[in-house]
Amino acid sequence: MEMEKEIKFEEAINKLEQIATELESGKLDLDDSVKKFEDGMKLSKQCSKMLEDAEKKITILIQNQDEIEEENFEQN
Repeated sequence: MEMEKEIKFEEAINKLEQIATELESGKLDLDDSVKKFEDGMKLSKQCSKMLEDAEKKITILIQNQDEIEEENFEQN
């Protein structure tokens, strides 16, 4: 399975679910299971990166005396 560079988060999650289902089925031989596991780990890392990037982009709008200020969201 080739990992697309610009895969959407939802697509990656769907592929991860499909991989998990295939691994849980017990119908794959050892080599195929290892390959699927590797693909799943790559997708998992991509999803984590996408979530981190999205978190960095989140902003909070604050009403301040008829003005709206934009502040970066930072999780402590």
